[in-house]
Amino acid sequence: MRLIGPEDLDAAVQAIEAGGLVVVPTRRWYMVCADASNARACDDIIAGKRRPSGKPLAYVATSTASCEERFILTPDARRLATAFWPGDLALLLPWKNAEDAAQHAAVGSPALVTIAPDTLGDLASAVKVPLAATTANISGDAGPNDPGPAITIDQVHAFLAASGLEPDVIIDGGVCPAANHMTIIDCFTPEARLVRTGLVHQRAISAALGTEIRTA
Repeated sequence: MRLIGPEDLDAAVQAIEAGGLVVVPTRRWYMVCADASNARACDDIIAGKRRPSGKPLAYVATSTASCEERFILTPDARRLATAFWPGDLALLLPWKNAEDAAQHAAVGSPALVTIAPDTLGDLASAVKVPLAATTANISGDAGPNDPGPAITIDQVHAFLAASGLEPDVIIDGGVCPAANHMTIIDCFTPEARLVRTGLVHQRAISAALGTEIRTA
Protein backbone atom coordinates (compact mmCIF):
# COMPACT_ATOMS: atom_id res chain seq x y z
CA MET A 1 0.00 0.00 0.00
CA ARG A 2 1.50 3.33 -1.09
CA LEU A 3 0.48 6.77 0.20
CA ILE A 4 0.95 9.55 -2.36
CA GLY A 5 -0.11 13.12 -3.01
CA PRO A 6 -2.49 14.24 -5.78
CA GLU A 7 0.47 15.39 -7.86
CA ASP A 8 1.80 11.81 -8.15
CA LEU A 9 -1.11 10.48 -10.20
CA ASP A 10 0.95 8.09 -12.35
CA ALA A 11 1.18 5.54 -9.53
CA ALA A 12 -2.62 5.54 -9.17
CA VAL A 13 -3.09 5.17 -12.93
CA GLN A 14 -0.75 2.18 -13.04
CA ALA A 15 -2.53 0.53 -10.11
CA ILE A 16 -5.99 0.86 -11.69
CA GLU A 17 -4.79 -0.39 -15.08
CA ALA A 18 -3.14 -3.39 -13.38
CA GLY A 19 -6.44 -4.39 -11.77
CA GLY A 20 -5.78 -2.88 -8.34
CA LEU A 21 -7.68 -0.52 -6.06
CA VAL A 22 -7.00 3.15 -5.39
CA VAL A 23 -8.43 5.45 -2.72
CA VAL A 24 -9.00 9.01 -3.98
CA PRO A 25 -10.06 12.21 -2.17
CA THR A 26 -12.97 14.35 -3.36
CA ARG A 27 -14.43 17.44 -1.77
CA ARG A 28 -17.24 15.20 -0.48
CA TRP A 29 -15.16 12.33 0.97
CA TYR A 30 -12.70 9.61 0.02
CA MET A 31 -13.67 7.15 -2.72
CA VAL A 32 -12.46 3.65 -3.55
CA CYS A 33 -11.80 3.20 -7.27
CA ALA A 34 -11.26 0.30 -9.68
CA ASP A 35 -11.44 -0.56 -13.36
CA ALA A 36 -15.20 -0.65 -14.02
CA SER A 37 -14.73 -3.52 -16.48
CA ASN A 38 -12.71 -5.62 -14.00
CA ALA A 39 -15.35 -7.75 -12.27
CA ARG A 40 -12.93 -9.15 -9.69
CA ALA A 41 -11.73 -5.72 -8.54
CA CYS A 42 -15.27 -4.33 -8.38
CA ASP A 43 -16.56 -7.42 -6.56
CA ASP A 44 -13.78 -7.00 -3.99
CA ILE A 45 -14.98 -3.46 -3.27
CA ILE A 46 -18.62 -4.52 -3.04
CA ALA A 47 -17.78 -7.42 -0.70
CA GLY A 48 -15.51 -5.29 1.49
CA LYS A 49 -18.12 -2.56 1.83
CA ARG A 50 -20.83 -5.19 2.47
CA ARG A 51 -22.75 -3.33 -0.17
CA PRO A 52 -26.28 -4.61 -0.88
CA SER A 53 -26.90 -6.19 -4.25
CA GLY A 54 -28.52 -3.81 -6.69
CA LYS A 55 -26.67 -0.78 -5.27
CA PRO A 56 -24.21 0.10 -8.02
CA LEU A 57 -20.80 1.70 -8.00
CA ALA A 58 -20.54 5.02 -9.84
CA TYR A 59 -19.22 5.12 -13.41
CA VAL A 60 -16.87 8.11 -13.68
CA ALA A 61 -17.02 9.37 -17.27
CA THR A 62 -14.42 11.73 -18.65
CA SER A 63 -16.65 14.05 -20.69
CA THR A 64 -20.20 14.39 -21.90
CA ALA A 65 -19.03 13.25 -25.35
CA SER A 66 -17.50 10.06 -23.94
CA CYS A 67 -20.64 9.52 -21.88
CA GLU A 68 -22.77 9.69 -25.01
CA GLU A 69 -20.67 6.93 -26.61
CA ARG A 70 -21.98 4.43 -24.06
CA PHE A 71 -25.22 5.90 -22.65
CA ILE A 72 -28.50 7.38 -23.86
CA LEU A 73 -29.01 10.96 -22.70
CA THR A 74 -32.54 12.34 -22.69
CA PRO A 75 -33.07 16.10 -23.16
CA ASP A 76 -33.38 16.42 -19.36
CA ALA A 77 -30.12 14.52 -18.90
CA ARG A 78 -28.36 16.83 -21.35
CA ARG A 79 -29.61 19.93 -19.50
CA LEU A 80 -28.36 18.58 -16.20
CA ALA A 81 -25.02 17.49 -17.64
CA THR A 82 -24.49 20.93 -19.16
CA ALA A 83 -25.39 22.69 -15.91
CA PHE A 84 -23.59 20.56 -13.34
CA TRP A 85 -20.81 18.39 -14.85
CA PRO A 86 -18.07 18.15 -13.73
CA GLY A 87 -19.61 18.27 -10.28
CA ASP A 88 -21.52 16.65 -7.44
CA LEU A 89 -24.31 15.16 -9.53
CA ALA A 90 -24.87 11.58 -10.74
CA LEU A 91 -27.40 10.51 -13.35
CA LEU A 92 -28.98 7.09 -13.76
CA LEU A 93 -28.63 6.47 -17.51
CA PRO A 94 -29.56 3.58 -19.82
CA TRP A 95 -26.78 1.85 -21.71
CA LYS A 96 -26.78 2.01 -25.49
CA ASN A 97 -25.59 -1.59 -25.81
CA ALA A 98 -26.46 -4.65 -23.73
CA GLU A 99 -22.90 -5.91 -24.18
CA ASP A 100 -21.50 -2.82 -22.44
CA ALA A 101 -24.00 -3.22 -19.62
CA ALA A 102 -22.93 -6.83 -19.09
CA GLN A 103 -19.23 -5.93 -19.17
CA HIS A 104 -19.70 -3.22 -16.53
CA ALA A 105 -22.23 -4.94 -14.27
CA ALA A 106 -20.84 -3.34 -11.09
CA VAL A 107 -22.09 0.11 -12.13
CA GLY A 108 -25.61 -1.14 -12.76
CA SER A 109 -28.15 -0.99 -15.53
CA PRO A 110 -29.21 1.78 -15.70
CA ALA A 111 -25.75 2.96 -14.73
CA LEU A 112 -24.96 5.55 -12.09
CA VAL A 113 -22.86 8.04 -14.09
CA THR A 114 -20.97 11.17 -13.10
CA ILE A 115 -18.23 13.43 -14.41
CA ALA A 116 -16.02 14.38 -11.49
CA PRO A 117 -13.85 17.43 -10.88
CA ASP A 118 -10.40 17.51 -9.26
CA THR A 119 -8.39 14.36 -8.46
CA LEU A 120 -11.13 11.82 -9.19
CA GLY A 121 -11.79 13.41 -12.57
CA ASP A 122 -8.07 13.61 -13.30
CA LEU A 123 -7.71 9.90 -12.57
CA ALA A 124 -10.67 9.00 -14.79
CA SER A 125 -9.14 11.00 -17.64
CA ALA A 126 -5.68 9.52 -17.19
CA VAL A 127 -6.51 5.80 -17.07
CA LYS A 128 -7.02 3.77 -20.25
CA VAL A 129 -9.91 1.83 -18.69
CA PRO A 130 -13.36 2.95 -17.48
CA LEU A 131 -13.32 4.01 -13.82
CA ALA A 132 -15.75 2.90 -11.10
CA ALA A 133 -15.88 4.59 -7.69
CA THR A 134 -17.75 4.37 -4.40
CA THR A 135 -17.52 5.92 -0.95
CA ALA A 136 -14.92 4.64 1.54
CA ASN A 137 -17.24 3.24 4.20
CA ILE A 138 -19.02 0.08 5.23
CA SER A 139 -22.55 0.22 3.83
CA GLY A 140 -25.01 1.11 6.56
CA ASP A 141 -28.42 2.57 7.18
CA ALA A 142 -27.21 6.20 7.55
CA GLY A 143 -28.65 6.24 11.06
CA PRO A 144 -27.37 8.40 13.94
CA ASN A 145 -24.58 5.93 14.80
CA ASP A 146 -23.36 5.51 11.23
CA PRO A 147 -20.04 7.42 10.96
CA GLY A 148 -20.49 7.87 7.22
CA PRO A 149 -17.79 7.79 4.54
CA ALA A 150 -14.19 8.65 5.41
CA ILE A 151 -13.22 12.32 5.21
CA THR A 152 -9.66 11.95 6.61
CA ILE A 153 -6.76 9.56 6.04
CA ASP A 154 -7.19 8.17 9.57
CA GLN A 155 -10.81 7.35 8.74
CA VAL A 156 -9.69 5.75 5.47
CA HIS A 157 -7.37 3.44 7.41
CA ALA A 158 -10.17 2.59 9.85
CA PHE A 159 -12.42 1.70 6.92
CA LEU A 160 -9.72 -0.46 5.33
CA ALA A 161 -9.18 -2.32 8.59
CA ALA A 162 -12.91 -2.99 8.91
CA SER A 163 -13.40 -3.98 5.27
CA GLY A 164 -10.26 -6.01 4.71
CA LEU A 165 -9.62 -4.14 1.46
CA GLU A 166 -5.98 -3.59 0.50
CA PRO A 167 -5.67 -0.78 -2.03
CA ASP A 168 -2.42 -0.45 -3.94
CA VAL A 169 -2.43 3.35 -3.64
CA ILE A 170 -4.03 5.92 -1.34
CA ILE A 171 -4.01 9.55 -2.48
CA ASP A 172 -3.84 11.90 0.51
CA GLY A 173 -6.03 14.94 -0.04
CA GLY A 174 -6.25 16.09 3.56
CA VAL A 175 -9.70 16.68 5.06
CA CYS A 176 -12.63 16.47 2.63
CA PRO A 177 -14.66 19.59 3.48
CA ALA A 178 -18.19 18.93 2.22
CA ALA A 179 -18.92 15.55 3.89
CA ASN A 180 -22.10 15.13 1.87
CA HIS A 181 -23.45 12.99 -0.95
CA MET A 182 -23.78 13.56 -4.65
CA THR A 183 -27.30 14.35 -5.76
CA ILE A 184 -28.75 11.48 -7.84
CA ILE A 185 -31.26 12.01 -10.65
CA ASP A 186 -33.02 9.20 -12.51
CA CYS A 187 -32.82 9.95 -16.24
CA PHE A 188 -33.83 6.46 -17.33
CA THR A 189 -37.24 7.81 -18.38
CA PRO A 190 -37.93 10.94 -20.45
CA GLU A 191 -38.86 13.04 -17.39
CA ALA A 192 -36.08 13.26 -14.82
CA ARG A 193 -36.83 12.26 -11.21
CA LEU A 194 -34.96 13.11 -8.01
CA VAL A 195 -33.64 9.94 -6.32
CA ARG A 196 -31.43 11.40 -3.59
CA THR A 197 -30.74 14.92 -2.41
CA GLY A 198 -27.14 16.00 -1.94
CA LEU A 199 -24.74 18.85 -2.63
CA VAL A 200 -26.57 19.98 -5.78
CA HIS A 201 -29.75 21.46 -4.34
CA GLN A 202 -33.21 20.46 -5.55
CA ARG A 203 -33.94 24.10 -6.42
CA ALA A 204 -30.85 24.20 -8.65
CA ILE A 205 -31.98 21.02 -10.41
CA SER A 206 -35.42 22.51 -11.04
CA ALA A 207 -33.87 25.74 -12.31
CA ALA A 208 -31.67 23.85 -14.79
CA LEU A 209 -34.62 21.82 -16.05
CA GLY A 210 -36.98 24.78 -16.22
CA THR A 211 -39.61 22.85 -14.25
CA GLU A 212 -40.06 21.48 -10.75
CA ILE A 213 -38.22 18.19 -10.32
CA ARG A 214 -40.36 15.36 -8.99
CA THR A 215 -39.16 12.60 -6.69
CA ALA A 216 -38.71 9.07 -7.99
